[in-house]
Amino acid sequence: MCNRYRLTHSKQYLTERFEAEAPDEELEDHPRYNIAPTQKVLIVRKEHGEKVRQLTTMRWGLIPSWAKDASIGTRTLNARSETVTTTPAFRDSIRRKRCLIPADGFYEWQKMSSVKQPYCFEVGEGDVFALAGLWDEWTSPDGVILESCTILTTEPNTLVSDLHNRMPVIVSPEKYEIWLDPDVTDFAEIRDILQPYEPTLMRRYPVSTKLNNSKHDDAESAARITLKTSTQDRLF
Repeated sequence: MCNRYRLTHSKQYLTERFEAEAPDEELEDHPRYNIAPTQKVLIVRKEHGEKVRQLTTMRWGLIPSWAKDASIGTRTLNARSETVTTTPAFRDSIRRKRCLIPADGFYEWQKMSSVKQPYCFEVGEGDVFALAGLWDEWTSPDGVILESCTILTTEPNTLVSDLHNRMPVIVSPEKYEIWLDPDVTDFAEIRDILQPYEPTLMRRYPVSTKLNNSKHDDAESAARITLKTSTQDRLF
């Protein structure tokens, strides 16, 4: 699964990178090194009937429109690509409510004696990339509208597989438009996007164990470290 990631680029950079507008002037615009579940996250979407992509925020942990309460969101942080069309929480969103979740790193952990050692995974040299996401809109019993999202996962590539049996789906830029297009409702047209990302285009390295605590959200927490044994520090 994917339950922590990083996004340190500015709102202005992201709007340019994803050719999106940011109508909400109050969007947070500061580096985030340890984004955790249930927090607000930046997403890019294109709603039905709209020609322009929008950069906005949503709660991480998808609450389907039919949910009785918001508690389901703690169990829907990720959606398995293999079952997304049949899982009740996601089967409607995969048809018309797909989004991109900007990131410039994601984390996985390795158990080393009594310590869980986090590793950061990047594309290129720490470039911004897009995680495949879904979103939905839920109305609480007292009428409050809450938008929320989930990250799609797939089988791991060879760079991730020794740490975890899943990895987030990374969408290539040439696939952004079809992924975001709400008029594309046939799953067969987007199925090929939900594949493990090419490992030779990625790198990984160990970071500070401060990252294990989601309260630590600064550059020091995500800083690269050198382990006593460097066999796990693989760059491609």
